[in-house]
Amino acid sequence: MKFDLDKALEIANQAVYHTINRNLTDVEIIVFKGAWAREEYDAIAAKNQYSTSYISQDVAPKLWKILSEALEEKVKKSNFKEALKRRWQLQLNSADNLSIANKSKQQDLESDRQLKNKEIEENKQKNLTLDTYVERPPIESICYETLLQPGALVRLKAPSLMGKTSLITRILSQITTEGYHTVNLSFELADRSTHLTNLNKFLRWFCLNITRELGLLERLDEYWDEEGIGAKVSCTTYFEEYLLSKLNSPLVLCLDDLDLLFPYPEIYEDFFGLLRSWHEKARSRKLWQKLRLLIAHSTDVYIRLNINQSPFNVGLPIELPEFTSEQVQEFASLQGLEIDKLGIKKQELMSLMSLVGGHPYLLKQAFVQLKNNPNLTLEHLLERAPTDSGIYSNHLREHWLNLQQHPHLATAFKQVLTTKKSVQLEPISAYQLQSMGLVKLSGNQAEVRCNLYRQYFGDRAESF
Repeated sequence: MKFDLDKALEIANQAVYHTINRNLTDVEIIVFKGAWAREEYDAIAAKNQYSTSYISQDVAPKLWKILSEALEEKVKKSNFKEALKRRWQLQLNSADNLSIANKSKQQDLESDRQLKNKEIEENKQKNLTLDTYVERPPIESICYETLLQPGALVRLKAPSLMGKTSLITRILSQITTEGYHTVNLSFELADRSTHLTNLNKFLRWFCLNITRELGLLERLDEYWDEEGIGAKVSCTTYFEEYLLSKLNSPLVLCLDDLDLLFPYPEIYEDFFGLLRSWHEKARSRKLWQKLRLLIAHSTDVYIRLNINQSPFNVGLPIELPEFTSEQVQEFASLQGLEIDKLGIKKQELMSLMSLVGGHPYLLKQAFVQLKNNPNLTLEHLLERAPTDSGIYSNHLREHWLNLQQHPHLATAFKQVLTTKKSVQLEPISAYQLQSMGLVKLSGNQAEVRCNLYRQYFGDRAESF
């Protein structure tokens, strides 16, 4: 069977549908096909009568982010073919293993199994919206109830791959049922060379994306006067006199990956002060009470900010924890694994947790593999997990390459690996390792996040 564009698009649609319950849009398919043909974004835009900025700065980044979540690995224009081919090969291998197992069964059992599988598959098609989200109470209810309050601000902190995006999606979905407007903007979409070099360009990009998400016409030039009143006042005026005035219900604005702005003081110093000022305006101006802010970041705030201009010392702070053992069992069941029945046993689940803790991404990787490979035992999975032939190989190699590219982080992480107790690190390195998800911080002390990382990177510590 040949892996071609049609097959790749089919695999992509399947993965995206199972993740966010929708197929790729027409414009996303246009970008997908253009990238497959190795076309540049400007050529894709011109051929299909779109603006280059819309394709390169909006559609394409969102497409690669959606595919990253759906395929559970980092996907970019340069590697999406290989990522989809890996998913396709995994499906083929799973089908082959199932076929071999079936041949050993008697004909009547085989018929029963096929009938049962057909019924299961039909039910899956009817229930594609099955929610596999595991709640971590009372976090969800606290966030939801807080954001219903006028002028609210919630600060959500969680390392990479800890389920922050799923929580945000859950909360915004609930908020939408109240008739509120919601916008979820990730700063991963900002172009470093274009938007993060100049405050005026950044704020215009910021307002333009929010306007599009709200489905409103862009009217920046009517309210913008950089030379006269400045970029910050222009941005505030645009929000106050156009966006908030236009909306007949509150707006919950989620700003995700806020820590990606930390390396750009020429941007964050004014922007964070702007967010704080908007939050303060809600105390005295009814219109600004319609704006509710949910700001999300993956690391502690290690930058210097004026205490009166920081959005990180007001509002409600929320830190997303790992799953408890009960939540891990629920998560396994939602992924299709029966605990203490035909699936895995509770003590085996505890063995998995002793390796990866309650880390949602690492747990899901294991559960997906166990579900898709009937001949794979958890014991065998755990044995190979901390090696380059295990299920976490791509994830671990990505961290390894990242450490190799940032020697100061490799040196800091080596200190943590070679010490059984927690160790105090230079603050910025500690926060960056925390953001990557490699360490846990308790005060100023750092320790390896889980035994998987300790075993894999411990064997390579001498190479740092």
